[in-house]
Amino acid sequence: MTPRSRIAPLDVVWRTCDAVPECLGVAHEPYGRCLAHLTPAQAAEFLRGLTPGQALDLRGTLVSEDLLARVLDVVERHLGRARFDRAVFTGPARFGEVVFAGDATFDHAKFDHLASFYGARFLRNVSFREARFLREFSLHDARVCGHAAFDHVTVRGDALFGAAQFGAARLGAAQFGAPPPRGTGNASSGRADNGLLPEASFQKASFQRAQFHGFAAFDAAVFHGDACFRGARFHRAVSFRGSDCGASAEFQSARFEGAAYLGPMRIVRRLSLAGVRACAPLHIDTGGCRVVLRAAAVLGRLAARLSDADVDLRDARLAGLSAVTRRSGRLRVTSLDGLDADALTLTGVDLRACGLDGLRRPEGLRLRECVFAAPPGGLGLRLGWPPVRWWSRRRVIADEHLWRGWAAHSRAEHGAVEHGAHEHSTGEHGVDEHGVAEHSAGYQGAGPAGDRAPDPARLAVLYERLRPGLDDTRVAADFAFGAMEMRRLGSPRGRGRLLLSLYWLACGYGLRAGRALGWLALVAAVAAGAVCWAAGVRPEGKPAVHRPRVAVVRPAASASRPAHGLGG
Repeated sequence: MTPRSRIAPLDVVWRTCDAVPECLGVAHEPYGRCLAHLTPAQAAEFLRGLTPGQALDLRGTLVSEDLLARVLDVVERHLGRARFDRAVFTGPARFGEVVFAGDATFDHAKFDHLASFYGARFLRNVSFREARFLREFSLHDARVCGHAAFDHVTVRGDALFGAAQFGAARLGAAQFGAPPPRGTGNASSGRADNGLLPEASFQKASFQRAQFHGFAAFDAAVFHGDACFRGARFHRAVSFRGSDCGASAEFQSARFEGAAYLGPMRIVRRLSLAGVRACAPLHIDTGGCRVVLRAAAVLGRLAARLSDADVDLRDARLAGLSAVTRRSGRLRVTSLDGLDADALTLTGVDLRACGLDGLRRPEGLRLRECVFAAPPGGLGLRLGWPPVRWWSRRRVIADEHLWRGWAAHSRAEHGAVEHGAHEHSTGEHGVDEHGVAEHSAGYQGAGPAGDRAPDPARLAVLYERLRPGLDDTRVAADFAFGAMEMRRLGSPRGRGRLLLSLYWLACGYGLRAGRALGWLALVAAVAAGAVCWAAGVRPEGKPAVHRPRVAVVRPAASASRPAHGLGG
């Protein structure tokens, strides 16, 4: 009789069970069957051969709740290299307080009920790539010393990662109940204060394209390395309150369909939300890092409370009420090019190096207690006309600052702007010290304008559109002055520009009362001097000596008297 051919539903790299053609369970020698299809006697014999810390291979096996409990009891909840790839857990999978001394893999595994790894310890790497959790998945208070991979996982229930730690590759094994490595002696003697050995190296936790259909909680979680959530999708609320990331938190192209609470959390390097789509409120509370919201689409409310951070909002779309607020320290916005915001409030933000010409809707911007660029203070000399100029202190936008060529002055005047904010270099555009319009070609324009250089006419309109969003009347007056200044410099030479120049010279476009009073005092002094001169009033001095004139009358000569000599 010809034996029946066996067709496996998937190509796998291990020898599969001979009991059922469709079973993918790894076959154990000498039985040729997986653990689920062993007879009671064979299963008991197999379990007696297990010892604590030994490798366990249950790939493709149907694991019931009772079978898993028996295995973990035999090994005293201490496993070595653990392989559960493509395993199917038909009952609750309770791995609480289990120590995995070797690599643990659950790739393509399926959990039909609760999957609990509460307090589990993974001394090396762990992988759940493309695993499916039909109910809740808990790694609360778990510790992963190596790389943690959750790429493409699907969690239908709630995902609980609170107080978990990821990526401390050299975490002391003794604190997990495992024997210390040979030759180390007392492991605690060489451990740093944070519980890591001095040679600690950090690995990342990866959740790329993961699907979370329930609530996802990462509260108080610690990521010693990078936390990667690229392309992840959160169908309900997600929380990272009190979490800590020792490197970067990457959420590029993630989707938040429920409320997202990213903080308060500590991030050392960067929080990247580039290309994210948030359909519900997005809350960000962090500091000491760079925050990237480039090309992000936030349809709900955005509330960002930041400290000592740099924010990039290039090409972002903010449809709801949005606010970026300085909590403490320095908060600098590096780019607003292409930003489309219905209502965005910036509070306590440093805008000295941020161009505003690329805003799609400047009237939707509200500026509160912001720091702007300033002209170079004091006396200025140049080859053009006028050769000498005195720059008054006023607030200007970075676009005018670069267009005029004041970047070199700003670098020289480090820390001269109000609030004592830290000065930063804006010399990437290579602007010269003198001249005006000839330097605009070095400025790369904003969003919709592409690389078009700003011109005075556009800057004048920009000043006018930004004024309604200012809370400080002095800054609003400075922006009105800047609008008139740009209108004057952008006018063609002729009568119109001459009138604007006279208007500027006379009273600073009606915004410099001191200048008008000075001109008035000068005119009054000149008029008074002219009147006094015309009235003949002279200053008091040495009195003039007037000598009286005496008339001398000589008698007429007698006709009888001779003309010469004496008669006789």
